[in-house]
Amino acid sequence: MLLKARLCVLLLALSWSVALLSEPARAQDDAEDAELDVEDDVTVGDEGDVEEEPAPRASAVPKVTYKAPEPKGEHYFAESFDRGTLDSWVLSKAKKDDIDEEIAKYDGKWEVEEMKDSKLPGDKGLVLKSRAKHHAISGLLLRPFVFNTKPLIVQYEVNFQTGIDCGGAYVKLLSQTPELDLDQFVDKTPYTIMFGPDKCGEDYKLHFIFRHKNPKTGEFEEKHAKKPDSDLRTYYTDKKTHLYTLVLNPDNSFEVLIDQTVVNSGNLLNDMTPAVNPPAEIEDPNDQKPEDWDERPKIQDPDAVKPEDWDEDAPAKVQDEEAVKPDGWLDDEPEYIGDPDALKPEDWDEDMDGEWEAPQVSNPACESAPGCGKWERPMIDNPNYKGKWKPPMIDNPNYQGVWKPRKISNPDFFEDLHPFRMSSFSAVGLELWSMSSDIFFDNFFITDDRNVAERWAEDGWGLKKAAEGAAEPGLMSQMVSAAEERPWLWVIYVLTVALPLILIFVFCCTGKVGITFGNLGLNMACPAEAAEEDEAPEKEEEEEEEQSKSDEVSSRGCGLTI
Repeated sequence: MLLKARLCVLLLALSWSVALLSEPARAQDDAEDAELDVEDDVTVGDEGDVEEEPAPRASAVPKVTYKAPEPKGEHYFAESFDRGTLDSWVLSKAKKDDIDEEIAKYDGKWEVEEMKDSKLPGDKGLVLKSRAKHHAISGLLLRPFVFNTKPLIVQYEVNFQTGIDCGGAYVKLLSQTPELDLDQFVDKTPYTIMFGPDKCGEDYKLHFIFRHKNPKTGEFEEKHAKKPDSDLRTYYTDKKTHLYTLVLNPDNSFEVLIDQTVVNSGNLLNDMTPAVNPPAEIEDPNDQKPEDWDERPKIQDPDAVKPEDWDEDAPAKVQDEEAVKPDGWLDDEPEYIGDPDALKPEDWDEDMDGEWEAPQVSNPACESAPGCGKWERPMIDNPNYKGKWKPPMIDNPNYQGVWKPRKISNPDFFEDLHPFRMSSFSAVGLELWSMSSDIFFDNFFITDDRNVAERWAEDGWGLKKAAEGAAEPGLMSQMVSAAEERPWLWVIYVLTVALPLILIFVFCCTGKVGITFGNLGLNMACPAEAAEEDEAPEKEEEEEEEQSKSDEVSSRGCGLTI
């Protein structure tokens, strides 16, 4: 009976837990329903009033007001594509050098359109449409960006609508040079910074590369930021819109953010590969190791002598002389015999195939014996085996250490303490090869004021994030959707709720159950048992009265009393 009582309490707790777990899901659905009560008409353009109208509760996906973001402060570039054209952009007409003519052209298609599964009707972006093509498009800044005393903030949005197999979605900030011709934008066009996501196979990258000018030679060298520690896989596979931001500060610090969360940071002087500044000293390429230089830390003891009793010819293994042949060993029986049931194939030609022999099988006579055939003593390690004698090793008295070339001043040394002061840039471009199509770009923004960039992000990406979040189903909705696709889940749902209730009734209401927990006095009994309890001895009633001095709380049904 004690066991039944414990099971009853356990099942009650289980049913209460199921009820409590379902409450947040219902609350989430209620919140989503409340969110559906307000719907805004889409407004796109530079001017126009935004009208708010109540949305019908039956709407499956909430409609969120969309209005093209507008810069709210100083900026160098802002593009939301909501005009629906590429009037301010230049498509490259160039060809790549040193590759086949068939794939040399930058003939990949670009379109301005909404996302395939847009949650913001009216929101347009730049879409890379072609697979296995070279794409190049660029646009001029309002004015060149000059690296001086203000930071650089670059941000834009990317959505891999159909996933990404192998391809990039990074931007290039094209250096301001007299030779810059956007019509001829190619992979070799000088750039100041390259930034953004890139993937091929299982290698998920987030580039931050800048080209540093050697002050002594005037040549440029690419400097790569370290790889982010965080796992980037989700940003490439979830088919959501993500905001990529690069922040460069005049103190040489940098931050790389995804969705306004820092995923990489560091300093241009300390965290780039190769390093901005070369070493002050280098190894002398003309220095050579002396012939008598001894690099051996240990040598064989020249004074050591082999002991007279050292036997180099002793075998490593010897027969165990103490071994005894097991009783029942069958010396005259072979371990394997010809299969007595085997028959020579009819097409066997002894002239061609040789004399036929039955295939070998285990000798059945050996199955019950400890062994068959000639018995031999087993081999064991030879206790007298020492192997070939070698003199012991001692410290080398002539050891001079590992030789290294001497250090000399680096003739190419320079010290640039302000790598932030990079080459000015005057255009932003996308020069990409992709094996995936329909990559969606939107809301490019370049400024020197982080607050202005964050306001632009709130009006653009922030709105997308809110719309995508509002459209995601709650827990109960997901369960119903899953059951519609797999009807057998309804059985699981029903059993999850009904089975505990049935077991509670069976265990709690089909016999007398009484149990006391410490000083709480927890009793469980069904109404049918009340008569039996009345017949209990007066002594038990007195003890129960003493035990129930605390407040009583009664639950009808299966008589739960505390």
